[in-house]
Amino acid sequence: MQDSGKVALVTGASRGIGYGIAEALVARGDRVVITGRNEDALKEAVERLGADRAVGIAGKAHDEAHQEAAVAGAMEAFGRVDYLVNNAGTNPVFGPLAELDLAVARKVFETNVVSALGFAQQTWKAWQKDNGGAIVNIASVAGIAPSPFIGAYGVSKAAMVNLTLQLAHELAPGVRVNAIAPAVVKTKFAQALYEGREEEAAAAYPLARLGVPEDIGGAAEFLLSDRAGWITGQTLVVDGGIFLNAGVG
Repeated sequence: MQDSGKVALVTGASRGIGYGIAEALVARGDRVVITGRNEDALKEAVERLGADRAVGIAGKAHDEAHQEAAVAGAMEAFGRVDYLVNNAGTNPVFGPLAELDLAVARKVFETNVVSALGFAQQTWKAWQKDNGGAIVNIASVAGIAPSPFIGAYGVSKAAMVNLTLQLAHELAPGVRVNAIAPAVVKTKFAQALYEGREEEAAAAYPLARLGVPEDIGGAAEFLLSDRAGWITGQTLVVDGGIFLNAGVG
């Protein structure tokens, strides 16, 4: 494997979509710093990625001290942080917005949106302001169209799409900022949306399957490459064709 000389910070990457993205970046020769709440899970992920290619920094995404420490850790370990992938997210509640506990709504936004801005600010100050780079925000199809039972999550991901637009405008020309909006991907995070009914759930998709982390990893790798050098402010929908049908999810 040829070393690209580039370094990516991927949040929420001990498993699932985040790990799939980190794996795709390591495979092309990048080094990665991955974050997550569970230190043991991070250690296992680093071992799979390769201790010479990856560093894990544990913490909660919404914690400003953790955001600063993660970026500082990337600079200490590898001397740069070219790419940021804002993947960390939460969805602790299912149900209609009319019945949503506002404390839960604040937690969703703090983790899914405000933390992404915090990581972007830290990465900008530490490296990208003077050296350029790229950011990919992980949004969701639920942020583009209404989706049953996950309204709070969807509204937060709509904010992530707009955050992408705003950052793309403000950080140009040195930093490109794009988003990926996946449909249902087979991860522990999304398990409640398909567990026990995967065949039925997959039948709603024109491509006849749910997504897997590698699908999103490939999309992120492209957006964080020179092949996407004239793309910024875009949200790439990776959804198995679900938008070709009447509903989402």
